[in-house]
Amino acid sequence: MLAEKEENVFDCSRETNVNLQFLMKSLKTACVEFALKNGELTLPVVPISEEEWLSAVDFEGRGHGEGLWFKPGVDEPKVNELDTYISGIVRQLNRLGFYTKGSCDGHKRGAAHIMLTKDYDMEKISGLLLTLGNRKIFWMERANSCYLSLHLDRTQLLDLAEKLSIIKEDWLVKGMEFIKEKLFQHKVEELLMIPGESGNEREVRSYVANKLSPLVDYLTIDRAGNLLAEKTYNGGNGPVILLNAHLDTVFEIEEGREIIKNGTLWTSSEGILGADDRAGVAILLHIAEHLHHSSFKGKVKFIFTVEEECGLVGANQVDEYFLWNTDAAIVVDRRGKGDIVTSCGGYIPFCHPLYGSFFENTAEEEGLAGWTVTPGGSSDTRVWASHGIQSVNLSAGYYNEHTEEESLDVAACYRTAQLIQGFFERRNELRKVLRDIRRKERGSDILSKAL
Repeated sequence: MLAEKEENVFDCSRETNVNLQFLMKSLKTACVEFALKNGELTLPVVPISEEEWLSAVDFEGRGHGEGLWFKPGVDEPKVNELDTYISGIVRQLNRLGFYTKGSCDGHKRGAAHIMLTKDYDMEKISGLLLTLGNRKIFWMERANSCYLSLHLDRTQLLDLAEKLSIIKEDWLVKGMEFIKEKLFQHKVEELLMIPGESGNEREVRSYVANKLSPLVDYLTIDRAGNLLAEKTYNGGNGPVILLNAHLDTVFEIEEGREIIKNGTLWTSSEGILGADDRAGVAILLHIAEHLHHSSFKGKVKFIFTVEEECGLVGANQVDEYFLWNTDAAIVVDRRGKGDIVTSCGGYIPFCHPLYGSFFENTAEEEGLAGWTVTPGGSSDTRVWASHGIQSVNLSAGYYNEHTEEESLDVAACYRTAQLIQGFFERRNELRKVLRDIRRKERGSDILSKAL
């Protein structure tokens, strides 16, 4: 319940005294230097690890007997009397107006659960948690209570609490799609604040790796510094798709700059915004979360390249074996909105026309107006196409890249994510398109040899 006023300075006015006392005790146990003055808590610039903090706040017997010591909707839960790994979720549900009566984090032996009164629309609560990317959530009615069962490991419980902390109470009346888009915008904003000009992508690469790691089967950094990952979904009987965006910005993001938000149009108070290509990176992380709980069958390879702005340096150094057996690629690194780039300047093709048309048809069926095939400039797309992979480059919603006038239409950015989701929901149609392309290309090869 602490609000960050400025970097590492937190307003404690919303927190209860008993919870603050537990916080102070835990900070001392973790040997963290801090200052609490006039309701403001100041913490060190360099954080301790999550493992060290969990060790400091956990203790034998924590959570035993919990659930009998406060009146739901009247008193705030006492953090030190909640099970460690469920405490964040309990606090956030109470903050959002869903008052809890009891909870358990499962203690590594069973599913975590939360008990609420019957006053709430449980479908709405479970729908909210599903919106946050959790499919293993169930609820049931018992006596005068409702039980929300969370079949998640303890690390996922922490992730869920973090996502809940972003949500504002007035978002709930605006529907789940609104919340999804707001959470997406939060991810975009986080990425826009991370430095990482060409050749100095270490910090942003670390951020992406941390977000992506629990969502994939395999993740590595290659000799060039590119981040490579792979995931097989639901048995893998389907197409192999490459998703790509680049990590670097052409110039460094100015330290201390602010993001100016004029509705859905974002700009920078100083220097570049960095949406080229942090917008693309955000979209691919969003898709990785979506696919983790989707019905898509197939394999997805993720490539986050370095030094794209220096002449596609990272993409050109990806080992060829990682690209083997890839059927098609989607790059998200095009300015504007609604562009499906299928060639470089109209003279170097990235894909067969049928592949570009598949995106146009998907956009129309998804109710996403304005998407059309067009020629474009050079990008990592050119590298994947040179390996014989059907490739397109999609608009990410940014404008005036590489200048101080750079802007990002976050609504258009989110629509690109929706288009890619629609792409993966049409696995059978995609397989047919890819088969037709292979058949036509084989026929063309036979004809050219005969001539």
